[in-house]
Amino acid sequence: MQRYFISKDNWQDHSLQVLEDDYHHIVHVMRMTIDDQFIGNRYDGQSAVCKIIAISDDAVEAIVIEWLTETTELPISITIAQGLPKGDKWEFILQKGTELGAKHFIPFQSSRSVVKWDSKKLKNKLPRWQKIVKEASEQAHRTKVPTVDSVLSITDIINASCDYDWKFFAYEETTRAYHASKLYDYISKVNKGQSVLVCIGPEGGFSENEASQLKHAGFDAIRLGPRILRTETAPLYVLANLSFYFEEMR
Repeated sequence: MQRYFISKDNWQDHSLQVLEDDYHHIVHVMRMTIDDQFIGNRYDGQSAVCKIIAISDDAVEAIVIEWLTETTELPISITIAQGLPKGDKWEFILQKGTELGAKHFIPFQSSRSVVKWDSKKLKNKLPRWQKIVKEASEQAHRTKVPTVDSVLSITDIINASCDYDWKFFAYEETTRAYHASKLYDYISKVNKGQSVLVCIGPEGGFSENEASQLKHAGFDAIRLGPRILRTETAPLYVLANLSFYFEEMR
């Protein structure tokens, strides 16, 4: 059943109104009519089977038929802080990272980031990024849409890191170290309900200075297997491992 995230202003107890892009999708793409049903996700994560009762030129009116109990969100809160990569890799990370359960995404400008963002370019990109995670959440049948921050600096990431229970960064030198601790050694210490911040460098990885800053701020350098991963593969590797550990093993 098709799923839509409906903003807070468009819910009224057991009724709701669908507008704009979702209205277009319901009426012109899915070709739904009166009495057809879809799943509506509320702003607080609650979801419900909804039935269409009216369609106007710019809105779909629906009522709640049945409230659902769903457990599709990861039992830990994962934030991916990603050094801005080239091309459309960041959008790929947003889409696939959302499908794998990330709660929050933070792009940051690293010293080795090839991409440089100015405020004008960023203003145009943020709505697109938010649309990507919304649509990926609908496709994955999540009950909440991840948040996407504006582009920060690594100093901003470090300053905000005190809000997390655990903070890691993927570091090439740790991968090369034969006796380095495995990823399992770190994630097995995390408990359900806790928050995790994972920092991933851009294509060139973290500079020695950035790695030193992160370590000094209490970040653990983690090893993502014995191979060197591409920047767009690394966050997905972390998310897949955390999902398997918390949702399949425990």
